[in-house]
Amino acid sequence: MWGIRIDPFPPAGGFFFLFGIMMFFDRAMLAMGNILFVIGIVLLLGVKKVSGFFLRKEKFRGSACFLVGVGLILAKFPLIGFVIELYGIFCLFSDVLGVAVGFVGSIPVVGPYLEGPLNRITGELQTFGALKPRQT
Repeated sequence: MWGIRIDPFPPAGGFFFLFGIMMFFDRAMLAMGNILFVIGIVLLLGVKKVSGFFLRKEKFRGSACFLVGVGLILAKFPLIGFVIELYGIFCLFSDVLGVAVGFVGSIPVVGPYLEGPLNRITGELQTFGALKPRQT
């Protein structure tokens, strides 16, 4: 109507993924969530941009962990696959975490209370190698 394209696949993937976790790592729901999320991102952004993002040299560890985690979930190892996939997601989207922490810190009432613990968490992730320190 207003020229806004709404892709239902990523929210549906998130829905199945969250309910798969809530149902004690139900393999079928986690797998459906992963598949819907990846298909939705490809439909939303396009094959060229998604492949360019996942196949970058500095994102190789995150992409490999994400794909291995999805494979383990499909191979009936949902808990191990979820943990490996979560590490892959942190490696892939580590650049965005600093922006997210800054945004949460700017929320009027609860921002200052949440910013401290989130800075500590992202600082601890930097020591494990998942996040690289910011270059100034």
